[in-house]
Amino acid sequence: MTFQKHYFNEVREAQKRAHAPYSNFKVGAYLVTKDGQSFYGANVENAAYPMTICAERSSLVAAIGQGYQAGDFAAITITVDADQPSSPCGACRQVMKELCDDDMPVYMTNQTGEMIESTVGELLPLGFSGKDLNN
Repeated sequence: MTFQKHYFNEVREAQKRAHAPYSNFKVGAYLVTKDGQSFYGANVENAAYPMTICAERSSLVAAIGQGYQAGDFAAITITVDADQPSSPCGACRQVMKELCDDDMPVYMTNQTGEMIESTVGELLPLGFSGKDLNN
């Protein structure tokens, strides 16, 4: 799947929903499924910092909650208000490894529309997931 211009507008809309009173670092995620549905995600901070959820995981959890399953996702776009696009944290990379195909595009953007394109597999090389377990 290739980046589509409306992804940037949608991910900026998702970012508006962020709850970041401590860091003021609002992150938005726009997840597209293989059947064309989409889900917004936003970071939601908590005073007990480990309880914070990132935008990437927020969008994936929303999709799973609506009945989607691992492998149903086509692309994710992430945005931040920073000089450079930011990549997903380690926890998000691990969750994406578990729920998304390794070749799924990950588009990282900033407020000016600058973009870095990667894949789940490139962001977590030699990653381990349930796909690696012998059932």
